[in-house]
Amino acid sequence: MYRCALVFLIVVAAGTPAMSSFWQQALRGTPMPEAIADLVQKGIDDAPRVVRYPAFPSISLCGAWTGMCTASLAAPTGIFFYEAQLRPGSTMTMSFPAEAEPPILPHDLAEKVPFANLSAVLTTFNIPTGSAQASHVAKTLSLCQSPPHVGELRVCTTSLESAVRSAMNMLIGRSTGGDHGMWMATSVLPAGGGLPRQLYEVQAVTKLHGDYFVGCHKMPFPYRVYQCHMTAGLTDKGYVVSLRGLVGGGPTAKLLAFCHFDTSKWNPAHPAFEVLRTHPGTPVCHFMPYANPVFGIGKKATKPY
Repeated sequence: MYRCALVFLIVVAAGTPAMSSFWQQALRGTPMPEAIADLVQKGIDDAPRVVRYPAFPSISLCGAWTGMCTASLAAPTGIFFYEAQLRPGSTMTMSFPAEAEPPILPHDLAEKVPFANLSAVLTTFNIPTGSAQASHVAKTLSLCQSPPHVGELRVCTTSLESAVRSAMNMLIGRSTGGDHGMWMATSVLPAGGGLPRQLYEVQAVTKLHGDYFVGCHKMPFPYRVYQCHMTAGLTDKGYVVSLRGLVGGGPTAKLLAFCHFDTSKWNPAHPAFEVLRTHPGTPVCHFMPYANPVFGIGKKATKPY
């Protein structure tokens, strides 16, 4: 993975020297994850045009407190699971659909493209008023403008630079001694970012470095918008879960996963409780889908997992 990521980083650096300089200063020694570098390059290739991408809900929403994930969306994917399944040898049925992935816009372009004004967004991207996509865009803007939940830090970002800066602001002061730097990681999935539906076996489980994490989730929008959030207490644990498909030498993946141990204040209607047949107060674990980055502070920043 890292070899590929460095190749992409060289390409990105050639297109945007400012991005390369910013990345090296903010996440020194941490290679840009391949999935993120690919979407950054996609944004460079599209610029200065602004290409419209489908703005429909995806399983990325299921790891965030958006109210836009439903049990019917989450259940077939296996994105929610029990903490007890985090052990080598356990199995789970999963199916991550490959999706149209909006690019990460260059920061200077993202600053010029409409975001906060619904009418301007719909006009710029020729999204019909009253359409399903218009409704999803409106929900994204409403969520981004609403206050965070109690105990949550949250912000919506429209570029990689803004996501990194937001994560840095949330994590600052959380490091306790030692030479700890901020890192970014993503799940590593087969080409296309999906997982075919089949039974997968857990090969290994490794804890992510650090105690505090910022997770960024793709929102329904015609270009890449992330909702990045962090809970203030030490109630979340992060992992890397190595999976192998059991059908015909199936695919392998390394998925970032989080277990939330304090769900006592979660909405009882949260789809995780319906899918797992549990209730507020019981732990909820979920995977991070393709190109949904996680930031953390801890040792060995160059190899967060």
